[in-house]
Order: sequence, then structure tokens, then C-alpha cells
Amino acid sequence: MSDMSEVRIDRVVTSGLVGIGRDGYPTGGVELENNVWVVGDDAEAIVIDASHDAEAIARAVGDREALGILLTHGHEDHVNAALEVAEQLDAHVYLHPADLFLWEQTYGTGTPDFELADGAGFSIAGAEIVALHTPGHTPGSVCFAAPTLGTVFSGDTLFRGGPGATRWDYSSFDQIIASIRSRLFTLPIETSARPGHGESTTIAHEQPDLEAWIARGW
Repeated sequence: MSDMSEVRIDRVVTSGLVGIGRDGYPTGGVELENNVWVVGDDAEAIVIDASHDAEAIARAVGDREALGILLTHGHEDHVNAALEVAEQLDAHVYLHPADLFLWEQTYGTGTPDFELADGAGFSIAGAEIVALHTPGHTPGSVCFAAPTLGTVFSGDTLFRGGPGATRWDYSSFDQIIASIRSRLFTLPIETSARPGHGESTTIAHEQPDLEAWIARGW
């Protein structure tokens, strides 16, 4: 078994166009920059989100065994490289079933390999990663807590400066606040939060602002 002291977290920043030809988007789409997180040691790795650039993600994994591709939610910019990455790395894709309707907007009727459930656990190089269902941004949004690494991968649920967007008819601001309050702000305050976009933060840094977010309504 791998020595857990060797576990590292690599951030791969990818960018690409989303929404091309889709109602509500400019004709040429919108360019987004995403974080892809690769957790593992020299022998094995897990990928969290698969955005835009399959080649860059595969390079970050290298010759390590890929134990899975865990998706924080079904939005196009988080899943649009998932099938290609899965093929290149010979790995399975995991998504919460409540976001299958979003996956289908990108891939049609094909489905990921496995459905994520709240509390699902993954072992990587001796460290445990646990899925936390955190609906609000999307119905199937999930964060991945890695307690021994002092980290939660917060997807588009929690960013530096507040919660993720809830502007869609399937989103809920009240729900995302409840998810943050009950699932993320109950983690140790020193926990780092590594989001799907932008820079990382900590639970301690964000927790004092909860009431201000509620007051502003976003």
C-alpha cells in the first residue's frame, strides 16, 4: 500500500468554449476556465472533474493508474472532456444521478459508468475521499471531502467569496446555503476548499460571511 505522506493534489487549469449553438448563449459560446484536481501518489490517481482538455488531464495523470473520474456536477464545462479522459486513462466516470439531465445536454443519452451516492467512499494512495451531496447549484452537485488531506473539493458549490450560481430554474439559493451550512461548514475550519473555478480558500475564511451571503441573496 502507498505511504499516505506521498499523496499530493495537483491542480490543472483548463479552458474552453461552452454553450455553442445553445439557446441563451452567444453564437460562438462562452469561454470558461476550470480547475481539474488530480489526487494521488506516484502509482495511482483520481481525477476530480474533466473539463475542456483531455490531453492536459491525461498528462497530469501520466503513467499512474487512474482509479476514477469523479464529477462534482453535470454542467458542460465540468464534464465535456470526461468520456475522452476515461478512454485515454481506461477509467470509470462517476456522476450523481440527479444531474443526468445535464450530462445528456452534452452527451445525449449515453450515461456515466456509475452513479454517485451521498457518502460514497474512494480510497486513493491510502487517503479516503467521501462524496457529500450538496444540491443547490444543480440538483446533483457533490463535493468531495478528503479529511486526512485537510481538503474538500467544492466544485461550484463554494468559492472564495461565496456560493455558486443559482440562476437556473433547477437551482436553489436556499438549498445551496443549506448544503454549505450543513455539509461544508461542519468540516474542520482549517479545511481548504478547492473549487471548480478560481483560487482555493478555507472554511475558516468563508464561514464568517454566511449571513452576509444570505442577506445579499446570492
